[in-house]
Amino acid sequence: MFIIKLGGSVITDKTKPNQFKPHIVTQLAQEIKEAKQPLILIHGAGSFGHILAKQHKLNQGFKKETQRIGFAQTHAQVQQLNNLILTIFHDQQLPIISLPPHALLQLNNHKPYKFETKIFHNYLNQGFIPITFGDVVLDKVLGFSICSGDLLLQLLTQQFKPTKTIFVIDEDGLYTENPKQNPKAKLIEKTTIKELQKLKTTKNHHADVTKGMEGKLQTIQNVAHMGIDTILVNGNIEKRLYNILTGKPTPHTVIQGGS
Repeated sequence: MFIIKLGGSVITDKTKPNQFKPHIVTQLAQEIKEAKQPLILIHGAGSFGHILAKQHKLNQGFKKETQRIGFAQTHAQVQQLNNLILTIFHDQQLPIISLPPHALLQLNNHKPYKFETKIFHNYLNQGFIPITFGDVVLDKVLGFSICSGDLLLQLLTQQFKPTKTIFVIDEDGLYTENPKQNPKAKLIEKTTIKELQKLKTTKNHHADVTKGMEGKLQTIQNVAHMGIDTILVNGNIEKRLYNILTGKPTPHTVIQGGS
């Protein structure tokens, strides 16, 4: 099986509030349907959650009463995005079912505390495709904070030990430098944990509250330590995800699992 994270930069326009990309999500849903592989899906919040979360400083925990409405509104926005994705997958006759983190997971000062994963097993065993997403959640120490899609990918990978984890992003893979800022940056086709630790990342102008690629690299390292490969692939280009799921050649980066 595979665990796939659909990046917020692929499924939304992160430069504009609440800008969904239905044509991209339809393309990805069609490729997933054609590939016929068991999987768990995760999606980022993109422009649907990060703006409000940052405005209300939700990742710092409870500080004042007005944050409660900010928490509720942020969840409503990411749930709205999730519903848009569900509709498209259902139109493709895919039995996708939403499992929102705020109802299943609690953090402890940003670290995992409780995560009810049995429900994922149950739905998978019944032939469904579970989907979860970056969300606001309760935090034992802080009151509440943010659970990123990247953390969800790490926790679910630890639980399910997939064949591969896949980040669907808006670039062909990992580069020697930020390709949005340096056109001479080179695609890294294959790398290891040790090589990855040497790589320095710079934040994009629209870097979100979960630290963009910088946060992903830490997640990828943690996944690699489990002995599982991580793939970075461009979701904006047709058939890239399908090719990865079916083992066909396509541009991507693979970070090899291992110590």
